[in-house]
Amino acid sequence: MLKVKKMHHVAIIGSDYNKSKEFYVSILGFKIIREVYRQERKSYKLDVEKGDIQLELFSFENSPKRLSYPEACGLRHLAFESEDLENDYIYLKENKVNIETIRVDEYTNKKFFFFFDPDGLPIEIYQG
Repeated sequence: MLKVKKMHHVAIIGSDYNKSKEFYVSILGFKIIREVYRQERKSYKLDVEKGDIQLELFSFENSPKRLSYPEACGLRHLAFESEDLENDYIYLKENKVNIETIRVDEYTNKKFFFFFDPDGLPIEIYQG
């Protein structure tokens, strides 16, 4: 039997490294663990964390665009649990993040909303 115990990290490739870094660090508040430039790949790799969440942000020359929104096979979206969903909604709006309206999950009656990173990756905030 597989003995995994939790998610370690999620890797994201951005089309503009500086925009992605600004978004995840300055707007979403992730703390930088390490940042390296890999000369042989002409690629940055930025490891960030917030609480138990770790992300790897990559840049590569000429990465293809996301195929469709959001129903392409593969990763659909990231979801973060929030202690104060309404506050997070206002904060993201004030920071001019592309954001959808707050909805209610018909099965759990919890609130949630989606917003988008600089490359259009859907990110969900879910009521804790």
